[in-house]
Amino acid sequence: MSTKRDFYEILGLTKTASASEIKAAYRKMALKWHPDKNQSKKAEAEEKFKEINEAYQVLSDTQKKQKYDQFGHAAFDPASGMGGNPFAGGSQQGPFSYSYSTGASPFENADFGDPFEIFEQFFGGGFSRAAQRPRYSMRVEFLEAIRGVTKEVQIDGKKHKIKVPAGANDGTRIRFDNFDVTINVGTHPRYKRDNADLFVDQPITFSLASLGGTTEVATVDSKLKLKVRAGTQSHTLVRLRGEGVPHLQHSGKGDLYVRLIVAVPSKLSSEQKRAIELLSHLDL
Repeated sequence: MSTKRDFYEILGLTKTASASEIKAAYRKMALKWHPDKNQSKKAEAEEKFKEINEAYQVLSDTQKKQKYDQFGHAAFDPASGMGGNPFAGGSQQGPFSYSYSTGASPFENADFGDPFEIFEQFFGGGFSRAAQRPRYSMRVEFLEAIRGVTKEVQIDGKKHKIKVPAGANDGTRIRFDNFDVTINVGTHPRYKRDNADLFVDQPITFSLASLGGTTEVATVDSKLKLKVRAGTQSHTLVRLRGEGVPHLQHSGKGDLYVRLIVAVPSKLSSEQKRAIELLSHLDL
């Protein structure tokens, strides 16, 4: 009698699970139990990872799933006379080998449309069917990546229109039928970017910082009036919600952080010098 765990139990499914549910469950469990993500309990993770791959290889194959649903593990037990090992033909079990390793672990909050993409992301394309696809790079300007842009490029003698989504970042990949395009984003002399957030320095005068008032800040889309409180210190950071970069995966935008820099003039008029000298006597 087979001592193998039920394949549906391994993936946390019932026999009524659809193909998409099987794929999603496999993706979730493979990400959870990959040995490189479980260094403190690697032996247990390796065993579970092999089980997960075995279960997926059977349940994702219509004919193998049908046999398994009818006969269970006996369907693939040579001693039962019903069939052979469904994993025969190589040492690899399931669609992936668990023996590869890497220092990177980009698993958190990942959303893969294809289970093979798990290992393209994890191994940087080192072990994946998708890694065999031709890849090209395309440069876009800083503001083009934030706002979105359509570019026409020529690949292998053919013209293609590539729509870069608003919020694209350096390394964003756009997939076509037969190739991928990776986006390289240029820098900007004024704005700095951290994912969906933007940072910008805004010079203000000493009088504005001291007395308070408003200053006009240029965002990537418009200009806004920013209130400056009396007594504002240089390098004060002000957060403008929703004025940053559009999120790629969901609606909304990041934030714009404005750093107020009190500017010291390099040259002063006679009147300005007299005013500052007067202030110096007041210990300001």
